[in-house]
Amino acid sequence: MSRYLAQDVGVGGKGTDVEEDTRPSIPVRAFFFSTSVDLKSVVEQNKQNFIPPTSRMTNYVVLKFGNLSQPSGLGSCISGSSCSYMVVFQYGSIVLFNVREHEVDEYLNIVRRHASGLLPEMRKDEYEVREKPTLNTWMQGGLDYIMLQFLNTDGIRTIGSVLGQSIALDYYGRQVDDMVAEFTDINRGMEKTGTFSMDSKKLFQIVGKANSNLADVILKLGLFERSDIAWKDAKYAQIWEYLRDEFELTQRFASLDFKLKFVEHNIRFLQEILQNRKSDFLEWLIIVLIGVEIIISVFDIVHRSGFKFF
Repeated sequence: MSRYLAQDVGVGGKGTDVEEDTRPSIPVRAFFFSTSVDLKSVVEQNKQNFIPPTSRMTNYVVLKFGNLSQPSGLGSCISGSSCSYMVVFQYGSIVLFNVREHEVDEYLNIVRRHASGLLPEMRKDEYEVREKPTLNTWMQGGLDYIMLQFLNTDGIRTIGSVLGQSIALDYYGRQVDDMVAEFTDINRGMEKTGTFSMDSKKLFQIVGKANSNLADVILKLGLFERSDIAWKDAKYAQIWEYLRDEFELTQRFASLDFKLKFVEHNIRFLQEILQNRKSDFLEWLIIVLIGVEIIISVFDIVHRSGFKFF
């Protein structure tokens, strides 16, 4: 997905040398491969890795792997090779911090056994976090990365929440794009032939799909719910707002909503056509039945009168 080149944000000005005195970068990978995850069973089978929540948010859990005895306050562990983090969301997104490429499947399998509604194709995205303790602002942004003075579990939760929503929104956006393409083909066919061949069952399936997609985006993803951590601490509010802008969540939802309105308009139009077809069919059926009744009545009258046809 496209992202623009971000400018420095925070207290400091632009032009700060962000490459000096930085720790090894932290790879962040977001995945979306199912529509639901049983978080309770995930925690039950990974109690030793579970990090208790610090807010009221209940649609995700954070798991820590590696050096479990090391505190997860400041970022002394996350930037090294001794520990990794996984943020698992109830709506199906998984965000991995500091996990090597060849270990990704191993971590995803931890969640896959607790997931339902597995998708035929997994969606994924990559990002990067850089730590620089001497940074003269709390955070700075760049192209496909964010630089912080340090990364702790609250930062992981905040970054993970936006990346999880972004990768899920990408999936739902493509679902809506498919519906738009389908109606575009129908409209082009109607332009050439003056009719269309979709039956009411197929149309109702599209209605259900459109409604469920919109409900999932608004209710499951919590796209318009502000992070509790961001409410409590302005530093994490900076991260949350910057990343939502970086990943264009508001604009992408507006685009999705506009496309769904296009789908809704086409559904309403096609429903009217199908209803008119049904009405026309019933009218012709009534005419045929009346005609049959007349023929039977005439035949009965003729038969009773003893009239013979030569």
